[in-house]
Formats: sequence, structure tokens, C-alpha cells
Amino acid sequence: MLYPRVSLYALMLAAAGIPLYIHLPRFASVNLGIGLGTIGTILLLIRLVDLVQDPLIGWAIDRWPRAQTLFAVAAALGLAIGFPALFTPRSGPHVIAQLVGILILLFSAYSLGIILLYGRSATLAKDPTPDGLMTLAAFREGGMLAGVVIAAIAPTMFLALGAEAQGYPAFGLFLGALALVTALVTLPIWRRPVIVGDRLSLSGLGEAGALRLLLLALINSLPVAITSTLFLFFVEDRLGLSGKAGPLLILFFLSAGLSVPFWTKCSKKLGPRTTLMIAMPLAILGFVGAAFLVPGNLVGFAIICVVSGAALGADLVILPAMFSVALTRAGLRASQAFGIWSFAGKLGLALAAFAVLPVLQRSGFIPGAHNDAAALSALNICYAVIPCFLKLGAFGLVLALPTEDRTP
Repeated sequence: MLYPRVSLYALMLAAAGIPLYIHLPRFASVNLGIGLGTIGTILLLIRLVDLVQDPLIGWAIDRWPRAQTLFAVAAALGLAIGFPALFTPRSGPHVIAQLVGILILLFSAYSLGIILLYGRSATLAKDPTPDGLMTLAAFREGGMLAGVVIAAIAPTMFLALGAEAQGYPAFGLFLGALALVTALVTLPIWRRPVIVGDRLSLSGLGEAGALRLLLLALINSLPVAITSTLFLFFVEDRLGLSGKAGPLLILFFLSAGLSVPFWTKCSKKLGPRTTLMIAMPLAILGFVGAAFLVPGNLVGFAIICVVSGAALGADLVILPAMFSVALTRAGLRASQAFGIWSFAGKLGLALAAFAVLPVLQRSGFIPGAHNDAAALSALNICYAVIPCFLKLGAFGLVLALPTEDRTP
């Protein structure tokens, strides 16, 4: 039951990642009356908290290895309180301050849980070898993708059942309850003997090859961060596929989840670098295809969701596993390193929101309204063209990685 519990904990955490950036812009815009530019600025400024917080969380987890059960429960409780509070409609002069406070709580709990889960890879793996860490990564990322699917579609499901405010208040309560159940069910995995490495240093990260992987993770996170932030807008306003965003999100993340076993086997046989060189061009093709879609082309965008979702599956399972392998081989303390890794991933999401949401607002784009050609063109460029170039940059970084030797 070790790996299924790891998957469940990852599922819980996933709701505070990509789905938050999918739902928050619409919820805050429609239910709280906050402009898209303001939302993007808030999300970026909160990353300043993470800049200090995430490495400190990693340090604390390594400093007190016997307290990992306490850390795991604290993360779940933070999510259990934060989610219902976030998705409660409110008004008044302090609505922005309230939103900021709740988001800091949510992101802090997410940071604590995600750094613990990834930083304890060597502890949670049945065998802390490269193949063993890759197997753990497959279960962990499978849980993450399942959580993303559930959190992405849950508001639509609650709305169909008659929930108010687009289903978001019920969504918040559901995620809070999920966090409490997960905290109880996953307690046994945090009682395993802890493997702690040597002190972390910049030179140690460089010698292990982890610094280039951190840069790759940041650049590679930007395309999916942008498309996640703009997905609902692109489907409903650019393509005119009203009511289809939920099923398309399911298709995208199911494709990612179903591809994980394939990419895991491919990585064990061909090596992580070679596998990424196969997967990343699929994402690039998906961006190119999306840029040239005509409104109403449901089948075309569904195919793009399948292709780009499969490419995402490779990114999610392989990059963290490569980072874990580099740290384990160098004997470094992983939690501090994954504190930096966590910050890099969240910085990518925040930079995406900060970069594209104000651009859309200045172009005159209004979610759910009748938008002119200039506003829809800006949305198309932000959703498909810019991520395409960013993905090409990430692909270039993969090509620059050392060639792997897969011979016994």
C-alpha cells in the first residue's frame, strides 16, 4: 500500500497547483469582481513569499527528519482550511486583502506538502536506485495527474448538480474534505526510516548537474503554465466551444496520465534525456496546431489535447525523477533542493499569469463577452505562439544535457 498512498497524497496536493490557475482567474473575475491584470499581479507578488519560504521549508524538513508526519499533516490541514475559504464568494473593500491572505495560506501548505513528498523520494522509494526512483515518480505523478483531472472538472460537475456560484463554493468544501481524508489515510508512509544526505551547497548542486535541471524545469514550466491559465478562455472565447472546456480538460489530463507508464518504460530503456527528446516535439506540434485552429473545430482541438497531454506526461514524470537521481547520486539533502525546485515551478505559473493576463486586459479581452478580432488575436498569440517558442527553448536545454550511457 506504500505507492498507492503516495499517489493519494500527490492527488490531494495537485488541486493547489495547475487547477488553481485554471479556476482562479474566472472565479475572482466573475464572483469577486477583480480584474485579470490585478489577479496576475497578485499571483506574481505572492511568489516573493515563496522565494524565502520554499528553501526554508526544505531546510526545516531536513533539519527535523523525525517530524515528517507532523509536516505532512500540517500541509493537509492548511489545504483543508484554505480551499473552502478561497472559493467562498465575498465582497467589500477588503476582498483583495482577504484573497491574498488565503492564497498565502494555500500556497504555503502546498509548498510544505510538495517539498516533503519530492524531497523524501529516496525514503519513499522501495529501492533508491535510478529505476526505483523512476517507478516512484510514475506513481507520484500518476496521482498528481488524477488530482488535476478531478480538480479541473469538479466545479462543472457541482454546477450540473445544482450548486451555486458556478459550483465553486461546493468545490472548495470538496477539496477541504479530501485533504482531511488524505491526511488520515497516508499517515503510514511518513513513518518510514528517513534517508538524509549531505549539506546542500551551490557548488554541490552544480557538480551534480542539478542546476541545469533547475533551469530546464523553470523554462519548461512556462508553456504549460500559460496554457493552463488561459485554457478556459481559449476554448470558450477563441474557439467558441461553450460547455466543452470540462470534457477537453479531462481528455488532456487523461492523455497525460495514460502516457506515464509508457514514458516510464521508455526512460528506463532509452534514458530520460532521449525520452524528453521524443516527447517535447509533440508539445511543439500541439502549440502550432492550436494557433491555426478555426472557431468551432472541436475534433481538431481534441486531437491537440491528446498529443499535448501525452507530452506533458513525459515532463511530469521524467524531470523530477532526473533531479532526484542527480541528488541521490551526489548524496545531497533532497528536501532543501526540492524547496528550490518547488519555487521554480510556482514561479513559472506566476510569471505566466503576470505576463499574459495584463496583456489580455489591455487588448480589451473580457471573459465570456463578445470580443473583437484584436482581443481574440492577442488570446491566440498568448495561448499558442508564445508557449511554442518557450518550449523550443526548453528543448534546446535538453539537447545540451550530457549524453546518457545506458549500457550495463
